[in-house]
Amino acid sequence: MTRRTLVIDNGAYSTKAGYADDVTSLRFARNSIAKSKVTKRTFIGDELSDCTEFSGLMLRTPFERGYLTTWETQRTLWQRLLSEDVLHCEPTEHTLLLTEPCFNLPNIQQQYDEIVFEEFSFAAYNRSCAPFLCSFADPSASSECTLVVDSGYSFTHIVPICNGKVIWKAVRRIDVGGKLLTNQLKELISFRQWNMMDEVYLVNHIKELCCYVSERFDEELEICKRNPNNNDIRVEYVLPDQTGHSHGFIRAKDAKPEEDEQVLRMNSERFTIPEILFHPSDIGITQAGIAEAVIEAVEATQGSYHALFYSNIMLVGGNACLKGIRERLERELRALAPSDYEIRILDVPDPASCAWYGGAAWASQPNFEGRCVSREEYLEHGTNICTARFQAD
Repeated sequence: MTRRTLVIDNGAYSTKAGYADDVTSLRFARNSIAKSKVTKRTFIGDELSDCTEFSGLMLRTPFERGYLTTWETQRTLWQRLLSEDVLHCEPTEHTLLLTEPCFNLPNIQQQYDEIVFEEFSFAAYNRSCAPFLCSFADPSASSECTLVVDSGYSFTHIVPICNGKVIWKAVRRIDVGGKLLTNQLKELISFRQWNMMDEVYLVNHIKELCCYVSERFDEELEICKRNPNNNDIRVEYVLPDQTGHSHGFIRAKDAKPEEDEQVLRMNSERFTIPEILFHPSDIGITQAGIAEAVIEAVEATQGSYHALFYSNIMLVGGNACLKGIRERLERELRALAPSDYEIRILDVPDPASCAWYGGAAWASQPNFEGRCVSREEYLEHGTNICTARFQAD
């Protein structure tokens, strides 16, 4: 009997998990353990949705600088994920498709293999980077060449994929991700208005709700200097409290303030923070922005593939959900790329979960089983067989 495949996109910020043959089984959860300073309750992964007090929420994550380093925390999160309360998965009866960071370190890869087979005892598994899986998610993408721009929590990677293989020599990394943007916003808010240095969860929500990528940066910067009555960029974010509402929200322009509510006024921060993705040098990071890195990645591939890469760009990851980022990237690429190439950024309905959907699509293909390592093979050959077989991806 064919085993079901469990697909886990194990990101530094969140985990997307579900069965490849059942899209409705997809579960989205923060990849962290949180503890409330108020109630002292601990929330593991998806349990965070039960939290009603987000002020001063203490987060413990298994990832550090983009790599999985705290296995005790990750083990607890995976146990919760596989439990009867979430996915009801018996590892010995399932194949696991698990994502790992690009350029993952060999000693960390070995720990992945050991945990999967020796502690959880999965029947078989494959370990692949998220951009590789994204290339299977969009049927409109070229089956020959796809350029995946994956802007996630820790890094932004530009990954050319040709004929089902990553061209590693052409992969480019920018040390800017969602975590850095959140930290920058946290410092700005704390300096200008409220002290939020300990409010990582709350500031991240503010970023997701208020920030966007500007297409007219200088012009909008001038608008922000105007009187608030003539400034359509300025918004008021109402902070959560323990009595009226547990989640913050943007107050409508014509809404009257309520008594005792705390308000955060978001002005130029809304677009100057995401601007770091396009100009990392603004905060002292001497690296190219996304558009320049895309050009560098394409130019590092074989010349005959350039047209295909420029016309099949996938913009994925949590930062791809920022309003205006697709249009801005397309405009900058049109200005930088040769004029005889078509620039096409594919429409990805759910950029944050693209890797999971791609993994589910790949798991249904006939060649997937041959790219997996069974538990019997692992027990006989150790991690060497995982290294040899997964390097083919």
